[in-house]
Amino acid sequence: MQEHSSSVRNDANPNRSLTSRNGKSEAKPHRSLLERLTALISPEPENRSELLEVLHEAHERNLIDADALSMIEGVFQVSDLSARDIMVPRSQMDVIDITKPIDEWMPLVLETAHSRFPAIEGERDKVVGILLAKDLLRYYAEESFDVRSMLRPAIFIPESKRLNVLLRDFRANHNHMAIVVDEYSGVAGLITIEDVLEQIVGDIEDEYDFDDEEDNILSIREGQLGPRWRVKALTEIAQFNEELDANLPDDDVDTIGGFVSKHLARMPHKGDVFDIGNLRFEVLRADARQIHVLTVEKLPPAIDEQD
Repeated sequence: MQEHSSSVRNDANPNRSLTSRNGKSEAKPHRSLLERLTALISPEPENRSELLEVLHEAHERNLIDADALSMIEGVFQVSDLSARDIMVPRSQMDVIDITKPIDEWMPLVLETAHSRFPAIEGERDKVVGILLAKDLLRYYAEESFDVRSMLRPAIFIPESKRLNVLLRDFRANHNHMAIVVDEYSGVAGLITIEDVLEQIVGDIEDEYDFDDEEDNILSIREGQLGPRWRVKALTEIAQFNEELDANLPDDDVDTIGGFVSKHLARMPHKGDVFDIGNLRFEVLRADARQIHVLTVEKLPPAIDEQD
């Protein structure tokens, strides 16, 4: 009789913990009347775009700040981007050739002040390991110093590897750098854990940032249509026009980021693609506050005429 009474009491109060068929306790969530009415009036987001719209509305209502919104957007971007999108291109890699005397490449180590260097044997496609700069201290303390014995194993990844998967691998294997290879097993570039984290938290001041004016525009591999560049949004339009042989107007704005915002008449979003003359722009990185990096591809004359 006691069992029956207990069962009746549980049925009478739906908010109590219920016992499932397998004997485990299941707690039925309690929602207020306001929450239930809100769920009926405002359906849940059905895709990522709708979810981002909800987050932007929350930011406009001061429910979340700009930094939080920016990081949430960065998390989404990480799952969309691959290694080829943010890697340091092969031509921009600082490497050391261990077939040469240490005195020949030591000035490069001191000048660049990187913490890690890909070690090659004569050619950039022959990466044999990663040398940590701190290990070079032994060169000044030991009479017999063997560079090869100091090398750490190099990690190789395909260009298509997603950044969210790469970040998980970095954390699991305690690696900080990976060599990116193309479909022919040739070295295409390198990527670090800092590069991936920057997609979430924004720019991190480190040795791989291209802060010098001459590095605002990086030439990358040929695109499907023509030459392709990676451009910082803070690049001045005058420099952009000079290096890409373009003629974008700079009457009202000074930077490429400002030009793109003016052209779109709104805050640019990651993935925005548009053509201006014979140039195709794509927003590679942007957050709730500003645009960071674009890719620019020069269209062939035939496509330019059709547009």
